[in-house]
Amino acid sequence: MTRPHIAADLIRLFDATFAATHNTVLRSGGSEPLYLPADAENRRHRIIFTHDYFASALHEIAHWCLAGKARRQQVDYGYWYRPDGRTALEQAEFERVECKPQAIEWAFHIAAGSTFRVSADNLSGAPVNIEAFRNKILAQLRAYRRHGFPPRARQFINVLCESYGRVWRLPAAA
Repeated sequence: MTRPHIAADLIRLFDATFAATHNTVLRSGGSEPLYLPADAENRRHRIIFTHDYFASALHEIAHWCLAGKARRQQVDYGYWYRPDGRTALEQAEFERVECKPQAIEWAFHIAAGSTFRVSADNLSGAPVNIEAFRNKILAQLRAYRRHGFPPRARQFINVLCESYGRVWRLPAAA
């Protein structure tokens, strides 16, 4: 029997893995995802994911796994983000930078036995070729598989595999 995919499990797993070593915790309930570094009121860095969505949590963890130490000292890692309604040029830039976190997110989904869905995140903007974007993400996932995942991503993949009783392998259909 497979375990259900609930965000509370990810919070427990992430916090047990990274709270002590990286002073970072995972929290649900945000109306929008957000990363907040520790400050005078909160002694821990916080990854806040949307509502209580399992996929949102995995996506935000993927961003955290890529952010370097200096970036993890800035709100939302100091990254550019343009919301839904991007032009074709803005969407192309979004896809260029989103390939890496979405490839890591896909690896997390494989490790947990859940379904990955590409997020172009531009419903009211320029048309998106979702299949082309998916292929770019897949190419990045394959590159990570060949050359290695970032260390924190690899660590969390292992945690997910152990927790969900899975062996990580790229599915044939991917």
